[in-house]
Order: sequence, then C-alpha cells, then structure tokens
Amino acid sequence: MTTNVPRFGVNYTPSTDWMFQWMAIDPDVVRADFEAIAGLGVDHVRVFPLWPVLQPNRTLIRRRALDDIALVTDIAAEFGLDVAVDVIQGHMSGFDFVPAWLVNWHAGNMFTDQPAIDAQAALVSAVYDAVRDRPNFLGLTLGNELNQFQRPNPAAMPAKRDEVTHWLSSLLDAPRDRDPRHVVVHSENDHLWYRDEHPFVPAHASRLGDLTTVHSWIFNGTAATYGALSPQSVRHAEWMIELSKAFAADDGRPVWLQEVGAPSMNLAESEMPEFCARTIEAALTTDDLFAITWWCSHDVTRELGDYKDLEYSLGLLDVDNRVKPLGRRFAEVVAEARRAGGSAGGSGVAGSGVAGAASASGASGRANTPATARRSVAVVVDVDADDVPLSRAALGPGGAIFERWHALREDGVPVAVVTSATAANSVALEARGIHDLVRIDPR
Repeated sequence: MTTNVPRFGVNYTPSTDWMFQWMAIDPDVVRADFEAIAGLGVDHVRVFPLWPVLQPNRTLIRRRALDDIALVTDIAAEFGLDVAVDVIQGHMSGFDFVPAWLVNWHAGNMFTDQPAIDAQAALVSAVYDAVRDRPNFLGLTLGNELNQFQRPNPAAMPAKRDEVTHWLSSLLDAPRDRDPRHVVVHSENDHLWYRDEHPFVPAHASRLGDLTTVHSWIFNGTAATYGALSPQSVRHAEWMIELSKAFAADDGRPVWLQEVGAPSMNLAESEMPEFCARTIEAALTTDDLFAITWWCSHDVTRELGDYKDLEYSLGLLDVDNRVKPLGRRFAEVVAEARRAGGSAGGSGVAGSGVAGAASASGASGRANTPATARRSVAVVVDVDADDVPLSRAALGPGGAIFERWHALREDGVPVAVVTSATAANSVALEARGIHDLVRIDPR
C-alpha cells in the first residue's frame, strides 16, 4: 500500500473582467481575489495571461505584460500561494485568443510555421525569465489545451504527429538555464485520449515535459451516458490519471490533475458539492499525483456576454468573493486530505524539482492520505508500433475499454491500465506490480 497527498490549487479566473483583467491588471482586484482563494486552504493558483496581450506582434513581447505576470506572482506570495503560469492563451472557455499576426491576411500555422514556432518559443523563454527568481514561482504550462486548434475548430491549424512533436519540444526546451525547482509542462483536452486520428497522441502527454497533465470534464459524454453522479462520472478523473500512466516511459512519472470542475449543464447546483468530494476522493486513490487544481476560482459575471451557460457558474467563489456551497465542500475535502496526511498546508515557496514542488504544500508527495491499494490488475490498451492506441474511441465514454475498467473498479478492483507493448514485457509488468491482465475486444 502507498499513499499520496498532492498539492491543491485553483485555476484563477479574475472576479472582475474575467481574463480580460490581463489587459490592465488591477492589483486591488487581484489582492482581494487571492485573499479569498487562500481562504479555501489551497497552496497554488494557475494563471492565464492572454497571448495577444503578451505578444501582439510576432517580434514584440510587451514588457508591461511581463511585469504584470511578475506583479500577480508577487501578490500571490502575500497570501502564501505559489503560481503556475500558462503562456499561450490560446483557447479559453469557448473563445480563441490568437494574435493578428497569425490570422486572416497573415494566416499562419502555430504548429508548423517555423517563424511562428520561434516566436512562441521566445515568448515561453521571456515569461519564464519574468518570474524565474520569484520564490513562489511553480513553473510554466505552454498554454491551455492548444490541441483544440486542431479540427473541429473552425479556424484549425492542422498538423501531423511529428510536427506536433517538434512544436512541443521546441517550446518545452525554450527556457534558458532552467532552474530545476520549476516544472515546465503542456496541456491538452481529452481529444488527445479519445479521438482517433488526432495528431496529439497519448505519448505526447505522458512522455514530454516534466510531468503529465490531465484535464477531466464529464460534459464529454460521460455524464450524458451514465449520469452526473454515476461511478463513471465521479471516477472519470481517476480513469484519466490511470490511462495516462499506461503511456509513461518512466515508472512513477507524476501526474497533475490540472483541470476538473462541476459543469452546470450536467449537475444541479445542489449536486456539485457531492461531485467535487467524490471526484477528489477517487483521484486520491492514485499514485504519483502531483496536484489537483480545480476549475475554477470564480464565476464569470453575467455582465459578460456570449459564454456557454456553464462558464458562468463553475467558480468556487462568486464574483463578490463569497464562498459558494461548492467552494465550502472543496475546502473541507482539502482540509480532510491534509489532516489525514499530516500536512499543514501551503508554504508559498516552490520546492526543488518535481518532487520538491509536490512537497511545497507541506506534504511529501507520498504522505499518509488516503492509502492507495496496489493496482495489480490492469486492462490492456492495444497500440501500434508507435504506441498509438488502435482505437482511441474505445478509451472514451461508451467505449469497451472505458466501460470494462469502470466495471472492474465498481466491483472493488483497484485496476490500472497498460499498453499491449507493456503487457508483452514481463520486466515492465513486474516493475509496476501488475500480475493479472484483462484484455478487451474494442469493437
């Protein structure tokens, strides 16, 4: 038996002006928001400066915008919060934010045009340098779910798998003289895991960057198929964590549950606290969990138009910084996990490397809550010679592998996931402690 106490945090959506706050940061707004966020007992925030604000021209990275990132990071430190910065936004809450030098008359491709790749790499490097010396700087994510710029995005920038690899590697390697205390990662939505022919593949998520990030949303058909409080829904994040581990080249590679939330299109407000508690409790049964970062800190004000309805109510706090019932339950679950793990909470100082960053919450990364049973049984995902699943559809809601894993889990089996390549390697299976394999016909 092993145990796992991750960090706990929130994705920061400013209470005033949403992400447009990054056009002109108001320190008083940010300070009030961070005070309320810290009151939930979290140890970090993930922040999202907008790409056109940072880099409105291919060869212009605005100093004022970089200074605002540093300012927000310094304000977070006042409340004991570490800061993870997403660089390229990119795609946010149903909107795309792409600078003018990549659209219409200047149409380009962020993934395949080398001048555009070089410009993005320069931005990653500049953002890193802007906050690298802050003691509460946790690290960078390249951007938010940038794989959404593939089809079916109406303004898709198509790329092939090897071009995605080149793009990711170019940006991940961009920070110069990187401090090992800081993590550099990338994020995708679940199209990477569940959509056949998508050029972003599981190996990208699980092998590139300092750790794997997972974004778990039950509006992907899980809630509609099984029910919003079904075992499949409340264990969806756990499933994605275990699925991601199947494709990791290194045993023990940390996984960051970087986004998970309670969407109103699937859950009544009265159901959201239970969904939150059961989702986190299920995620805590996994090993090597780096962090759980809830989406999101604040509701979007109804004064802003044209968002999908769920975006207005995802916050743990309302726009007046009042804690919602969902926020209260989240805070209780965090406190319960910390008490069980003997953790005092956030330190406001990033740790040393991935293991150290995990311990900045006051936990060891493998502390005393709640005990995770060894997953000695694993379902097998058949892959080709490049470790791409033969059927990614089988991995998503309604798919044969998805359903078999959840059925075993509901029967009380602590079940893992392996690829067919791993299943054929007795040494690799032994290293993971897996002794029984479950094979499924994905048709």
